Amino acid sequence: MLQKLRHFLELIRFSHTIFALPFAVLAAVLAWTQPDTTFHWKDAFGILLCMVFARSAAMAFNRLVDRDIDADNPRTTVRHIPAGILSVKTVALLTVLCSAAFVTSTLLFLPKQLPIYLSVPVLLFLLGYSYAKRWTSLCHYWLSAALMMSPIAAWIAVRDEFALQPALLGGVIFFWVGGFDIIYGCQDSEFDSERKLHSIPARFGVAGALRIAFISHLATIAMLLVLWHFTALGTVFLCGIIALSLLLLYQHWLVSPTDLQRVNIAFFNVNAIVSFGLLLIGCLDIWLRQSSSL
Repeated sequence: MLQKLRHFLELIRFSHTIFALPFAVLAAVLAWTQPDTTFHWKDAFGILLCMVFARSAAMAFNRLVDRDIDADNPRTTVRHIPAGILSVKTVALLTVLCSAAFVTSTLLFLPKQLPIYLSVPVLLFLLGYSYAKRWTSLCHYWLSAALMMSPIAAWIAVRDEFALQPALLGGVIFFWVGGFDIIYGCQDSEFDSERKLHSIPARFGVAGALRIAFISHLATIAMLLVLWHFTALGTVFLCGIIALSLLLLYQHWLVSPTDLQRVNIAFFNVNAIVSFGLLLIGCLDIWLRQSSSL
């Protein structure tokens, strides 16, 4: 039982939930600081469940759709379906169960209506990413658009409305995730070209892709500054932005067109620090601001 559970968690890369969850939490914290908003534990629990189930459904579906591609790619032959660790039927069932659990979890936000109405369209968009690389080189930004919905959805779950603050936070995610997914995709540049799959590294080459990723991360820094301005956050958040910007630049120092051996360090370690770091400095800034006003 424990081994089966471990296989499921590995399949959906459960540990990678850390990339999007802190942004959703930060958006929820910003929403709870609004004068007319009250904190409710069921909203917090609902956000956590929705994040976990939505991402798990999307990852399981991706492994299901890409099983033949994964079997041909030397880098991904060890994944659970091509390696025979989990069956197609099992992963399909996991996708259905996680999808149903995601939609059901939005009932926790009642009497707010928007989370329920948007649950199915959001889920379809998340699942649709798995087909993106079959027809567009912008597949990296489909993924980032999927993840950018996390702070917007968290804000809606708390306040049942659209607003500028979570949209700006979503913009940070859009350029940040798009950039690091391009870097990660450089590992499969040759394979994608041979299989006629679409990606920015396959279309522009590794050197061109890294330049595009760098521009994307410069846009991330710009969006962080815009977010700082419009949310009226303070000096702590600004100092955090500077530190996180240096981390983003360090990520590009780790890799080069001729050396991609440290891609996983850039992808996992640096980006985990960026994600949790933004949550930490955001919450610290909000706490200091509220403490000084007492």
